[in-house]
Amino acid sequence: MHVPDGFIDVPTSAAFLGVAAVGVGVSLRGARRELDERTAPMAGLVAAFVFAVQMLNFPVAAGTSGHLLGGALAAILVGPYTAVLCVSVVLLVQGIFFADGGLTALGLNITNMALIAVPVAWLTFRLLRRVLPATRFGVLAATAVAAFVSVPASAVGFVVEYAIGGTTQVPLPTVLVAMGGVHLLIGIGEAVITTLTVGAVLAARPDLVYGARDLVPRLELRPAPANG
Repeated sequence: MHVPDGFIDVPTSAAFLGVAAVGVGVSLRGARRELDERTAPMAGLVAAFVFAVQMLNFPVAAGTSGHLLGGALAAILVGPYTAVLCVSVVLLVQGIFFADGGLTALGLNITNMALIAVPVAWLTFRLLRRVLPATRFGVLAATAVAAFVSVPASAVGFVVEYAIGGTTQVPLPTVLVAMGGVHLLIGIGEAVITTLTVGAVLAARPDLVYGARDLVPRLELRPAPANG
């Protein structure tokens, strides 16, 4: 999913760098409403986990492989605005230290994997939470679908960018079919990894799952009974 340097022309890359900058700026303001004593340390752990798992590829089809995008996972665990920041930081570190995606394509990758994948995953998750039972199963079912949908949505973002400023001679329909087919399969892996991870956190510390806080019973303070 990482767009390499030179695959999209300079004007388009620069334009999407601006889009990414605006999106990150909006997320910085929105994250203030999400971060508290629980989500703040959790955000660091989520970013580290996404970074580590993105470095691991799993086979998808002949000659191709995929990796976790992490947008759905981050959104469900720490909230959508904070998730955009987590994924953006991961992409920045990968681009600087590992040349994964390239610095000139940083805006493209943030747009696809943070600004598209995260909102699509979060909106899908919240919609399904409204119609599914308010139970652990309902949360995990919504998680699986949200994670799956986020991957082809991100791939569509790349196809749009390629249509605007692609530098290769590969026809657009070919790119669309190739990206669509492969990323539907990657979406299955995304759904499995995300659901297992959210399920593990939900089983151990449900209060740390931003998208499932309604399942955590609220503590009520009652006055101590009077002596005598």
